[in-house]
Amino acid sequence: MKTKDLKHPMQPIGWNETGDIIRFKANKIVRLLLDTSTLNLNQIAVMNAERKFDDGDYTQLMQLIGYSVSGFGDLELSDEITEKADQIAAELIAQEKKENKAI
Repeated sequence: MKTKDLKHPMQPIGWNETGDIIRFKANKIVRLLLDTSTLNLNQIAVMNAERKFDDGDYTQLMQLIGYSVSGFGDLELSDEITEKADQIAAELIAQEKKENKAI
């Protein structure tokens, strides 16, 4: 199989440091590269709209920078990943509610 035929993995999902937003786990190196680059997310989004990237690459970038799960759905990228991420987020919320009731 050629690498172009391989799917990108989905980033792990969890609560942010303050426990109020469910996000994809950010890759600190990717985040640093983006934060120190001459490109910003708006420019990358335009380039993606111009089809300069594969949808899988853009989808993975949004995960690697730690995009929120709720915001990810608004990007209208991968239905499969959006549904899976929403399911994981719902499970995290249910677990949080269950733990809070136990206290």
